[in-house]
Amino acid sequence: MPESRTSRLKRPETLTALGIIVVAAAFLIPTYDLRAISALLPAVMLIGLIVLSVLLLLADQRKARAGEDAQPMTKSPKRVIGAFLLIVAYALATDFIGFYVSTAATIPLVAWVFGYRSPLGLLIATVIVVGTIWAIFDFGMSQDFPTGRFWGR
Repeated sequence: MPESRTSRLKRPETLTALGIIVVAAAFLIPTYDLRAISALLPAVMLIGLIVLSVLLLLADQRKARAGEDAQPMTKSPKRVIGAFLLIVAYALATDFIGFYVSTAATIPLVAWVFGYRSPLGLLIATVIVVGTIWAIFDFGMSQDFPTGRFWGR
């Protein structure tokens, strides 16, 4: 017998999808006050997040309708908490030491924490990501990223 409507809304993936939709929509509102070129990337990313969350919501509700049991959201909560803490630390680091420095430190740190251990691969990935961001946004679009409180804005 299918789950009741109330219990279908309490499934972990459904709650996650709804939460992401609400938070992404809330962050999308301030992008309307930005210049079009500055708002482009955050708006596209947030809209993409909303679309993916709607797909997650629909998929989970189809599973619920089919009578499948809800899976636990994570099998390793410590890893999820650690990832969340890394995101918070990255945001704080960006504010204090700037975007490029914090990004260059965070990319290999996150990859290392999640099991990628090749120093050469970490270096290459970091150079590619940071270099691509610089080439597109700083060089190509003349957009400045935060330099951090320590170095002066």
